[in-house]
Amino acid sequence: MATIDVSSDGAERPRRRREQDVLNAAAKVFSERGYSDASVQEVADELGILKGSLYHYIDTKEDLLFWLLDEVHEGVGAVLAEVEATEGLGPLERLAMYVRRQILYNLDNIQRVSIYYHDMDRLSKDRLAILRERRKEHERFVAAQLREAQKAGLADASLDPLIMTNCTFAAIIWTYRWYKPHGAVSRERIADMCTEFVLKGVQGGAGSRELAAAPPAPAARKARAPRTTAPRAR
Repeated sequence: MATIDVSSDGAERPRRRREQDVLNAAAKVFSERGYSDASVQEVADELGILKGSLYHYIDTKEDLLFWLLDEVHEGVGAVLAEVEATEGLGPLERLAMYVRRQILYNLDNIQRVSIYYHDMDRLSKDRLAILRERRKEHERFVAAQLREAQKAGLADASLDPLIMTNCTFAAIIWTYRWYKPHGAVSRERIADMCTEFVLKGVQGGAGSRELAAAPPAPAARKARAPRTTAPRAR
């Protein structure tokens, strides 16, 4: 029987420092091998323990995946709670704070976030439902900020807030596919650019008019071939 704790929402999670070591080893193995191809034996080897000893912490390999993904939700949930608790922000300011901090969390936890989006659907039905419900908290928050901004005349009222919510999360989530640590663009700059991208998209026509009124950028010293891939970042 695995040694587990139970959170307030019914999600099981490991509780001791050694169990955190188990999760770290599982994250490394799942990231390198892929969850489907990885084995409990490989996680045990990464830890330097016998396979039988690993079953002191888990019942199945899925336990490791669920605990890893639940840990991601704890992290992004903490970001959401901080943003919601911040006073004196308008809806677009609050949205910008949320987007930027979520992107920074993703970039700082790229290994676990990658596992989340690659392998979440491999969970059993009940566990998948728990995580999907937790994800809806974030979707409802973003949609609420967009609707409030539209009512205040700060965002394009012709845009569907649910579609724009999906577009917002696309900007947040897909960084894990192309972000490379130690690249040419800093994580902070990536977060700033993605946040600006979201805000200008939400503002719609107003954002386009601001761009049209802006002075032209200085001419480049030397012409460069257009990029065909996303810039590497650090």
